[in-house]
Amino acid sequence: MRDEALGALRLGGTLPLVPMTAEKASACLSDLAAAAEAQGLDRLVAWLGADGFDADRERLGAALSLSTHLEGLALRGPQWLDHLFDEDAGERVEALVASLDAPIPDGASETGIMTELRQAKNEACFLIALRDLFGAATPATTTRHLSRLAQAAVTRAVRFCLLDLDRKGSLKLPNSAVPEQGSGLFVLGMGKLGGEELNYSSDIDLVVLFEPEAEAVLDPPESVELYSRLARRLVKMIGERTKDGYVFRTDLRLRPDPSAMPLAVPVPTALVYYEGAGRDWERAAMIKARPIAGDPEAAAAFLRDITPFVWRRYLDFVAIGDIHAMKMRIDRHRGFESIMVAGQNVKLGRGGIREIEFFAQAQQLIAGGRNPALRLRRTDEALARLAEEGWIEPDAAEEMTEAYWFLRRVEHAVQMVADEQTHTLPEAEIDLLRIARLCNFETLDDFSRALVERLETVEARFSALFADHAPARTNEGAVALLSDAEDPAALEWLGQIGYRRLGDIGRIVHGWASGRYRATRSDAARDQLVRVLPSLLEAFARGRDPDAALAGFDRFLFGLPSGLQFFSLIASNPRLLDLLALAITAAPRLADTIALRPHVFDALLDPAFYREIPTRALLRERLGSFLREAPFFEERLARLRIFASEQRFLVGIRLLAGAIEGEAAGAAFTALADAALEALVEAVEAEFRRAHGTVPGGRLVVLGLGRLGSGELTASSDVDLMLLYDHDAEAETSDGDRPLPVSTYYTRLTQRLIAALTAPMADGVLYEVDFRLRPSGNKGPLATHIDAFRKYQREAWTWERMALTRSRPLAGDPALTEEIRAAIQAAIESHAADPLLRYDIADMRARLEVQKPARGPLDLKRLVGGLTDLEFIAQWSILSGIVPLDFIGRNTERVLTELVRRQPETPGVDALPAAMADLTRVVQLLRLGPGTAFRVEDLPAGLSERLARALDLADPSGIEPHIQDLASRTRAAFTALIPFEGVGDDRLPAG
Repeated sequence: MRDEALGALRLGGTLPLVPMTAEKASACLSDLAAAAEAQGLDRLVAWLGADGFDADRERLGAALSLSTHLEGLALRGPQWLDHLFDEDAGERVEALVASLDAPIPDGASETGIMTELRQAKNEACFLIALRDLFGAATPATTTRHLSRLAQAAVTRAVRFCLLDLDRKGSLKLPNSAVPEQGSGLFVLGMGKLGGEELNYSSDIDLVVLFEPEAEAVLDPPESVELYSRLARRLVKMIGERTKDGYVFRTDLRLRPDPSAMPLAVPVPTALVYYEGAGRDWERAAMIKARPIAGDPEAAAAFLRDITPFVWRRYLDFVAIGDIHAMKMRIDRHRGFESIMVAGQNVKLGRGGIREIEFFAQAQQLIAGGRNPALRLRRTDEALARLAEEGWIEPDAAEEMTEAYWFLRRVEHAVQMVADEQTHTLPEAEIDLLRIARLCNFETLDDFSRALVERLETVEARFSALFADHAPARTNEGAVALLSDAEDPAALEWLGQIGYRRLGDIGRIVHGWASGRYRATRSDAARDQLVRVLPSLLEAFARGRDPDAALAGFDRFLFGLPSGLQFFSLIASNPRLLDLLALAITAAPRLADTIALRPHVFDALLDPAFYREIPTRALLRERLGSFLREAPFFEERLARLRIFASEQRFLVGIRLLAGAIEGEAAGAAFTALADAALEALVEAVEAEFRRAHGTVPGGRLVVLGLGRLGSGELTASSDVDLMLLYDHDAEAETSDGDRPLPVSTYYTRLTQRLIAALTAPMADGVLYEVDFRLRPSGNKGPLATHIDAFRKYQREAWTWERMALTRSRPLAGDPALTEEIRAAIQAAIESHAADPLLRYDIADMRARLEVQKPARGPLDLKRLVGGLTDLEFIAQWSILSGIVPLDFIGRNTERVLTELVRRQPETPGVDALPAAMADLTRVVQLLRLGPGTAFRVEDLPAGLSERLARALDLADPSGIEPHIQDLASRTRAAFTALIPFEGVGDDRLPAG
């Protein structure tokens, strides 16, 4: 029973809510109580800790257990719940929205307004979510509240920006009390925001327009730049993440011709565009366009002027075909072929929200020009009106509306889990159960049945509307596409061999003969293209996503300067074509590089390519030549990324082709990282010295650890680093124009190095970097003095000494490098007789097995008897003194080979080097492929066949049994070398 003296939270609703586990729900409530107690919220603390059953408390615990996002918000703002003892949650949401309509105070700052908006948004969204989950608000109310919150936030930000421009003299507002009046600027909310149907973690689509002759505009020719800067500032104020989060992700790409138009578009320019070049999807988008901020008179005038574009005066049945084609393109592009539960996209997939919206919009566009009553923004209202006006059956309106709100609730649940803008249901059963319970279902089976029923209803209604518009298919060969992109027989053939977006593929192939591609402009090149076209199309059709593969090839072909040699090579060497198709279909990292820089494939035309193994010396020489023409720091960073990206591709393509195996690939990826890091450290140091000078006697060394340290990097590896330094004993500051204390100097230098590695540029990051292996991990300073390093290692944990066995100096002062090598050896040698060594390593491995179990037979790092076992054995063999200290920083297979030589009598140890070699081959190839494949059946066919060849197996069916056999042998050897008897003090070795 509820203790009435404590009061109750005024959340409302009676829907049941089942937690993930009772224990998790209880823990969430305990954490919330602690947060409330820290803020002195005695009522909330008492309510949370009261005896007896309280339905709202149980449902609150369930909600927090189901959503890490809501749990985080609750812990950040327990006072939001405390307010609900005195105020209804729905009223509180409306009060928060209304508070954003208050006048902008004098002296308000951008930072202050941004903070205000984020705080209001966080509290409002927390309460909106709870009301949705508890059933206190219908989905229609939830979406309306979210939309009004977004509108209020945008309005407040626009008002601030306008007032700021007025204060600076850039505008002259007629009425500063209502700054938008007479400003000429207005913001249209598009999509769900325009229809007041915003979902829980939606971005907001905005179009910023202005009337250049408005009263407030002082200089019409400069108004585009002025208001575009305002639009950019608006996006920042609403969308930028700060310590308080963000308000709404903001997208301006629905404005006219976004690739060419400014962020703020003059109304006359927009009208000319829509009248002359507007497309049907833009007509459909404009159905929901709604002024949400800015000058209301200018907005109303624009919507009047745009009406003839959106609403044709005749019955526009062409719109049905256009919208159906739009939906079919979405299906083909996204790969939506069937209705399912796991992995279903409830927005864009079959039977999803987009089909309901298109169902309504198509018929609105048909008849809305003649019947203004159909010009409604909200989907549910449009469906009801279409039924009232006789355009659809009442049953259809009822079914589609009920399915619409059901799917919107599912969409909200998916997004509430972690505040992610996703519409796709998870794959894992436990994650699906979480969604089911957020939708107030106790079991996954009940949820699945309800979901599939709605999806099938929507698909059937949608398909019936467009039944007369299915594309025809006939039967002929592919070469005809070069002269006719819509040749029916050719498109039929494409469909038979596996392509899906037949029209798009037809247009791509037709484009190759259009004269736009340098590679096919000559008659001889086109003749060779005709010769190889069927085999080329068949090669790409063998992948899992033929359409995407061919699109990637199209980008490559567009960048090819000449095609005669290339097409001739394909004609005489089909293996090269298969490799190209394999790279695009089976190796996403290689495919991305081909798409970004098609010329990298030129190297494959060099007969010497497959014979060359890139060494550190060779790569350093080539990198030096490439950087010679880049005198400026930013340009050097850009060129380093280009070089590293291309060279990683070339190593990867050699590996994929079978020219090298995993062992050589690991050495080559590492040699590339060594060369790149050496050049980067030099560039960063030089740039840093320009501002801060040098430290007297200062020296530094960058130490590589993990796979980088042992020379076993893969195509996707990040780099584990540590920066160590030394200086004259009396040095206190650097000697530059802006001197820094010594410790600050090296810390900031390390920060610059991290930024140089990870800053996203046109070619991405150079490497993702991890400095957590430094002394004291994240709690320690980024840069470590050599003396502090020595002192720390005297008392370091076993796992930290294990990490040192895979360490290697990469760049820096040669003398300090030798001192560091000696310090590492001394740290390891001084603990060789540690009686707890075996226990620590075995205990660590046992804990990893429990905490991070293997996700499948190809999860080699986590697999029992997999890479971690082998690496731990190698590290133990160095730490224990069995393998000499000069093997520190060598690859795991070499260390294990030395262990066999020195301790051959241990059962099973002789199989370890071969096991490491095979698993290295597997992991190197897997890192080229999709990162989520943990079973052979999940791999692209070409990649699984390549794996079988690397392991000398007849076919891919033998891969998993072979790996399991290796793992069993490895685990037996691990148990013999490093026995483990359990966890706890009573299991510690005696003495």
